[in-house]
Amino acid sequence: MKEAKVMKTLLPLLKFYSWAIPAIVVLGVLSSFFEGFGIILFIPLLQSFVQNTSQTASNSFFVNILNKIFVNISSSDRITIIALCILGSIFLKNCLSYSNTVLFSWLSSRIGHRLRSGIFNQLLSVSSSFLESQDSGKLINTLARETWQTTTALSTLVTLIISICTVTVYVVLLLLISWQLTLIFTVLMVLISLFIQFVTRRVKTLGEQAVEANSNLSNRMWEGLAGMKVIRSFGREAYEQKRFDAASEKVVNTFLKLDIFSGTVQPISEVLSSLLLLVIMVLALLQDPSSLPTLLTFIFILYRLQPQIKQLDSTRVTLIGLTSSIQDVMHFLDKSDKPYIHSGQIPLKSLEQGIYFESVNFRYNSQEELALQDVSICIPKGKTTAIVGPSGAGKSTLIGLICRFFDVTSGEIYIGEYPLRELNLTDWRHQIAIVSQDVYMFSTSVMENIAYGRLDATEQEIIEAAKLANAHEFIMQLPGGYDTKVGDRGVRLSGGQRQRIALARAIVRNPQILILDEATNALDSISEHLIQEALNTLSQNRTVIVIAHRLSTIEQADQIIVLDKGRVIEQGNLQQLLERDGLFAQLYYLQYRNAHT
Repeated sequence: MKEAKVMKTLLPLLKFYSWAIPAIVVLGVLSSFFEGFGIILFIPLLQSFVQNTSQTASNSFFVNILNKIFVNISSSDRITIIALCILGSIFLKNCLSYSNTVLFSWLSSRIGHRLRSGIFNQLLSVSSSFLESQDSGKLINTLARETWQTTTALSTLVTLIISICTVTVYVVLLLLISWQLTLIFTVLMVLISLFIQFVTRRVKTLGEQAVEANSNLSNRMWEGLAGMKVIRSFGREAYEQKRFDAASEKVVNTFLKLDIFSGTVQPISEVLSSLLLLVIMVLALLQDPSSLPTLLTFIFILYRLQPQIKQLDSTRVTLIGLTSSIQDVMHFLDKSDKPYIHSGQIPLKSLEQGIYFESVNFRYNSQEELALQDVSICIPKGKTTAIVGPSGAGKSTLIGLICRFFDVTSGEIYIGEYPLRELNLTDWRHQIAIVSQDVYMFSTSVMENIAYGRLDATEQEIIEAAKLANAHEFIMQLPGGYDTKVGDRGVRLSGGQRQRIALARAIVRNPQILILDEATNALDSISEHLIQEALNTLSQNRTVIVIAHRLSTIEQADQIIVLDKGRVIEQGNLQQLLERDGLFAQLYYLQYRNAHT
């Protein structure tokens, strides 16, 4: 059954709270028992009004037992005592029900937290190659919405279990009162349930469509916000509005259909169940008019049972509709089919020797060509190494391998005598700081953005780093100084200001390896001069790796590595490469001529 499959998928989420479900079920059953007990006490209560209990005989063994409980109580006190017992049962039922609600809410919130935390941990742990192959909108939808939907599914599952237990208690009471009427009622209710299942069979398909529609809408939101400058610069507002409206309409239409089919459960169930109750009552009274108290209690239990049965059908339909959300979350949490960058065991406190590539090959996935082919290079400690080449040559890929955003497909990268993959990953990344053209600023204060390079940095160290990065002066001119909020992705700062804050972030980290990924490529000449001046200070006595399109910025490099189509085609210093008159010389003279035209 589909419900059993969903339950099997959800149950692993409860492994940390294995005691909670039995506790919730026991509380639910006890709550139902006391409610049912309070209801059946109406039989002797009503009989006390209509006739002398001591003379009452019933075809039901259970009803006779109820009568004997109060047979020795005087008729003047009997009604009061039975009423107090009913009130006590209702009080106990509500105490247990409230306790169940509190425990249920606590469990639901904890599971929701674990799901969101688990998804975010996956995002932090999984290889960059996996993240780059996914739509950002889908990832956000999984993290933000589908985890809530899965929590809802878990709540629905628990509700389903409690409803089953409650229905069982009521059915037992009905059987004790009259097994014949109960049998007739059960058969007819099964037929009603089957009919409702037939009517709502499209819910699972609509649930899958709802997940896809939400993912598409999230993608439109993300791309619309992230690409707002491009949209406006190309005058594509109307085009993007049309795409967003189409995605939003798809969500509206899909969820409307889902609500229409899910909403049929209640009216169909209520109409058919009411008809069923009336038929049972009329037939029973025609056979034995004197059984009115027992019949009224039986009908009242059926009346209380009816919403429970409706809830069974409704929660089952809801659970099936949430199947796609559950599968989406559980698939993302599954570690068996995703690439991970696993930390090695060898500690690393400092870079003692250089970085060595030995016959390194790398491809992003099995369907793509090699991004790097047979790369064998040495990046010496304490020297500046420049990596140049046309777009798509593999420069950023090489940096990604050094930082261990990815692992090599074949070959090996050595840090001194140890393979990079055997080093402790946290220790290794603590040695590195990156300053790139695409600077990411968190939407916090300037001080917090700089301190991200080293979380335990003091305020004085942060200010000193900002001064070295030629950032202190403009920071002090901001409305709040170092406490100024920079906005989403640093939108309130210019490109040069963001670059200098990123440089301060690298300085405060005090790395042994400094990676400059086209750090000054998109800046004006004044900003470039300020940053280049700071970089010259920061680069002293460090291992520096520079990627630059402006070849004039790497003239002082100790060695230059030229990449083309993933291969190393030239190595040497500036003079050596110009003398060879190869690709580097062509690129260099072409830029030189363009700069003087």
